[in-house]
Amino acid sequence: MGLWATKAGMTQIFTPEGLCLPATVLALEEGNIVTQVKTEATDGYSAVQVGYRVVKERKITKPELNHLKKSGAPPMKNLREYRLKSVEGYEPGQQLNVEEVFKVGDIVDVAGTSIGKGFQGAIKRWNHHRGSMTHGSKSKRQHGSIGSSATPSRVFPGLKMAGQMGNERKTIKALEVLMIDLEKGAIVVKGSVPGKPGSVLEITPNKVVGKNC
Repeated sequence: MGLWATKAGMTQIFTPEGLCLPATVLALEEGNIVTQVKTEATDGYSAVQVGYRVVKERKITKPELNHLKKSGAPPMKNLREYRLKSVEGYEPGQQLNVEEVFKVGDIVDVAGTSIGKGFQGAIKRWNHHRGSMTHGSKSKRQHGSIGSSATPSRVFPGLKMAGQMGNERKTIKALEVLMIDLEKGAIVVKGSVPGKPGSVLEITPNKVVGKNC
C-alpha cells in the first residue's frame, strides 16, 4: 500500500552520533482517501484506488466527479491504484492514516516528476566532453559527429543528442523514513526526491525484485 504526499522542501537531521543527514519533508495534504476497491470477482485482480489533493468540482471532469461521488469522496485531482494481494479492511471513502502504512525506519520508494530543464545541449544533458577551446576550434560545445555518411547513411535511434531535459517520471528507491509528525502531517525521508516544492509524489514500500515483487 502507498500514500500520496507533497514535497515541502529539504532540511537537515542531526543524529545522536553527530551525523548531519540530508532530508526531505513530505507534507500530507487533504486526501489519501480510498475511492475504489477492486477484487478478483469484480475486476479480475485486487487493488485499491487512492485519491489525493482536494480541488473544486470544476477542476475535474464529470466522469471523474461522478466516480468519486459513488465512493462518498470529495473531488480530488490525483488518483492512483495500488495492487494488493488482499483488499480486506479497505472500503470506499476510508481515510488512510500514515501511521498505519509507514513507520520510522521503513525503507520506501518515492516517485514523481523531475524538474524540467528545457532544451539543453549534449554537454549538460548527457555530460559529454566539450571540444577544444583554442587553435581555431569551431566546436567548443557542439555535439560532433553523429554517424557515417555512406554506411549506414543514417543516424541510429537513441543517439544521445541535444533535446528536452527533465520533466520525466523518476523513482528514487530505498529511502529511509527518518521521522513522522502526525500533528503537522508530514513525513521526513533521508535524501532527495524528484520535483520541486509543491510537486505531488507517491510513497510506496521499497520493492526488491525476487523478494516482494
